[in-house]
Amino acid sequence: MTEYTPPKVWTHDAESGGRFASINRPVAGPTSEKELPVGKHPLQLYSLATPNGVKVTVLLEELLAAGHTGAEYDAWIINIMEGDQFTSGFVGANPNSKIPAMMDHSGDKPQRIFESASIMLHLAEKFGAFIPTDPAQRTEMMSWLFWQMGSAPYLGGGFGHFYAYAPHKDEYAINRFTMETKRQLDVLDRHLADNDYFAGDYSIADMAIWAWYGQLVLGRLYDAAEFLDVTSYKNVMRWAKAIDARPAVTRGRMVNRAFGDDLSMQLHERHDASDFETKTQDKIEAEKG
Repeated sequence: MTEYTPPKVWTHDAESGGRFASINRPVAGPTSEKELPVGKHPLQLYSLATPNGVKVTVLLEELLAAGHTGAEYDAWIINIMEGDQFTSGFVGANPNSKIPAMMDHSGDKPQRIFESASIMLHLAEKFGAFIPTDPAQRTEMMSWLFWQMGSAPYLGGGFGHFYAYAPHKDEYAINRFTMETKRQLDVLDRHLADNDYFAGDYSIADMAIWAWYGQLVLGRLYDAAEFLDVTSYKNVMRWAKAIDARPAVTRGRMVNRAFGDDLSMQLHERHDASDFETKTQDKIEAEKG
């Protein structure tokens, strides 16, 4: 590689962005006019089953499993590779054009919520579930929730990008972000050595962290489990497997999923609990063929 000399003024080169070049741009705002669909439930989710999307669908399914019937929701897929996040409707729900976004129609006027942690806090407080009532534990839970929000860009935008998606392998960048990812895993492992969960009982902090770091150590992100020696983080592995075994987590992983070889794990849209039995992609394909 030749050494890169930055220009005096940066300009956007769409050809240099690697696998996701088509969805990244240096400006905000919509590129097309299209309204968001609205289903039958007050809660309308617009998302994709990336880790940030999985956080929210896991919480919704956990709320329903806990008996909170008001958490019924419609989930609409936002195909980020086709630019759905840049439509006028989605930008209206999230001016940052990132999934997930939610519209809550239960009040006098629709309320938009964007950023995954904000959506999770909105839902947890709305239903009084998966959020501690003890002030000290609540503060601890908030600390871990926002730790995840601040740390995940190093894992996804840093390590994941340079290890799995960049157009060429850059040793310096991979080493830099691998070191930080392993440091973060060690932070988690040390805390979980003395705790079953991150803040008392199972909470939205666990769901948020699991969507990224749990799936990472379970081998579902970037095909990097062996590279990161994830089995050495024994406490994280134990915690990740325990959460992965929860039926609501399995369902949450399926919603808005449109990738992977297992079509039985893909539920592109979710409008009713029965959709998990009748509308997964394997059943839809079988009906076609």
